Amino acid sequence: MRLFTGISLPHEAESRMMSLIGELRPHASLAWTPKDKIHITTKFIGEWPEVRLGELQQALAQIRAPSPIEISIRGISWLPNLRNPTILYAGVDPTPALTALASATDVALMPLGIAKEDRPFRPHVTLGRVRDRRGTNLTPLRAALNPHELDDFTHFHAPAFHLYLSDSGQYTKLSDYPLPSA
Repeated sequence: MRLFTGISLPHEAESRMMSLIGELRPHASLAWTPKDKIHITTKFIGEWPEVRLGELQQALAQIRAPSPIEISIRGISWLPNLRNPTILYAGVDPTPALTALASATDVALMPLGIAKEDRPFRPHVTLGRVRDRRGTNLTPLRAALNPHELDDFTHFHAPAFHLYLSDSGQYTKLSDYPLPSA
């Protein structure tokens, strides 16, 4: 099983992301993110044995976020960087509460043998992926991107984080874990 944890977007925020993708789609031939894959990853777990799924779910259920998690999506950029673009994303403010959730997830899963992230937490919503860097002309897309287009794009309170299964290109929520309310 290929697993990760993440936060889903409420319907309004998801719809706004899909409208943005619709506006950008004509400007470049990317593998655009479909609606059912719009989320914010908090921890990539990777391959996990199905027989140990309950153990993983129990560890995730023990995570307690110290405060409500407010999500602010703003800005568009590229991973790993503008000179070597592979992923177009909408940025998510790495608030202390969101960063604490990612860190608490790392700590909770380390006893199960899941390695702690070795790079800084960089929350984002993937909008699209470059299929072929040599064969994709990104100039029209870069020209279409307004650097202020996502300033204060959307804000919401995250009511839960989820354990997701990634299988054959589909994401399925396996478990929900409530977060503190606002």
